[in-house]
Parts: sequence; structure tokens; C-alpha cells
Amino acid sequence: MSEIFFYITTAVYLVATLLYSAYLFARKDRLLTIAQVAISTGFAFHTATIASRWLASGRTPVTSFHDSLTFFSWITVALFLLLLIKYKPKVLGAFVSPFALLLLITASLLPKQIVPLSPVLESYWLPVHVILAFLGNAFFALAFFLGIMYIIQDRYLKSRKLKGMYFVLPSLETLDELNYKCLQYGFPLLTAAIITGAIWSEYAMGSYWEWKHRQVWSLITWFLYAALLHGRLTAGWRGRKAAILSAVAFLSLIGSFFIINILSGGAHGLLR
Repeated sequence: MSEIFFYITTAVYLVATLLYSAYLFARKDRLLTIAQVAISTGFAFHTATIASRWLASGRTPVTSFHDSLTFFSWITVALFLLLLIKYKPKVLGAFVSPFALLLLITASLLPKQIVPLSPVLESYWLPVHVILAFLGNAFFALAFFLGIMYIIQDRYLKSRKLKGMYFVLPSLETLDELNYKCLQYGFPLLTAAIITGAIWSEYAMGSYWEWKHRQVWSLITWFLYAALLHGRLTAGWRGRKAAILSAVAFLSLIGSFFIINILSGGAHGLLR
């Protein structure tokens, strides 16, 4: 059943991506409205995918690369929909939906079987750690998209050629504010994920820190975002500079996520 929900979700996200793309060029409000309905519908099926996978495995469905990508995609869309409630950055969906779709397409190419988890790794720290980590990653993903939107909008303004996406993107002030808020939420979540990961490692492996690839890259990512937030608070980093640095930090995060999971087979190699 989870596989059926998975492919329905992928198809609906594809429709949402096409609708959002059409809106960016045609700027018809009706297209944006339908796109929002589509991504919300896709999220409902996505939630059913996660729930059915959770029931089938009996644990948080993140212990394989396939499940990790599916969960990352789900939680990113969830945060986007929550962000819509308060801040209403509707056009952000034009960046979130293709990202969610790409993650699911990649996940569809990976093995889908549920692999038994080693008994030593079965702990309540597993859902705590991974949910904190993916929440942090999702906030950083949104900060990345907002940063890209800022760079695009800034370019339009500097070129003085007000056309295309300029008319549908939020103001630079709004984009910079939302980028900062996402970073403010993502950083403590990343910090908590590293701490709970160390506790889980001690419980499972007898050591808080073993300098494994995932741990090292998590620390590198933490320092990148710490430097970015420190610069914002003390050096007045705003606007384009902050947008570029948040993009660099996220590309480092997502690059290490893919590379390490490909090399380890998922779940930081702990299933081996």
C-alpha cells in the first residue's frame, strides 16, 4: 500500500511543479491556487506513504536511503505548508515542489525493501535524533530556496529590468527576514540532532563520538551555519551575502547527505 501512495504522491508533486512553473511565466493567480491545492493533495498522500511505511516497519521510516529521501521530502513540504499559514510566501512552492519531486524520483530508483534494524540500535533515541535532524535540514532547505529567490529578485532590481519573476517574488526585505527565521529555527535543531546523535551513539556503540564521516560533516555543517548566524548578529551580514552563504552551507549539507548515504547504504552506515 505504501508503494501505491508513494507513486501517487510523486505524480501529484509533478503536477504541482508544472503548475507552479506555469505560474512563474504566465502569472495567473488561478494557476497558483490550483498549484497550492495540488501540493496540499500530494502532501496528504505523502503523509499516507510515511504512515503506512511506519506501520510496516514498526519504526520511524528513515533507516534506508529510500526512506530517508522520502521523509526529507515530506518534512520539507510540511514546513512549507506551515510557513504559508503565517507568512503566506505562496510562490515559495515553485521551489519546494520540484525539490520534493526530485527527492522522490531519486528515492524511487533505490531499493525499497525494509531492512531489519540491528537490536543494539533499537532505541527511542532513533526517532528523536532523526526527526530533529530532518527538521533542521528542512528549515535549511527553505532558507536555501528563500536565498535563491533573494538573489533572483536582487538581480532584477540591479539590472532595472523589471520583468518575469520580479512581479511574483516577495520583496527583498521579506525574503531576507524569512531566510533569517528559517536559519534561527534550523540551527538549534541541528545542534540538538548532533547532541542526541552522540547520546544514541553512546547507547548503541559505547562511544559518544567516533569521528565517522557523517559526524564530521555534521560538525562542518554546524560550523558553517554558526558562522553565518554569527555574521548576521555581529557583522551585519544581510541580503545578498547572507543568501549566498546560506546557499553554500546548504549545498555542503545536501552534498554530504547524498555522498555519505550512497557510500554507507543509508542510516550513516550503522545498519552494517
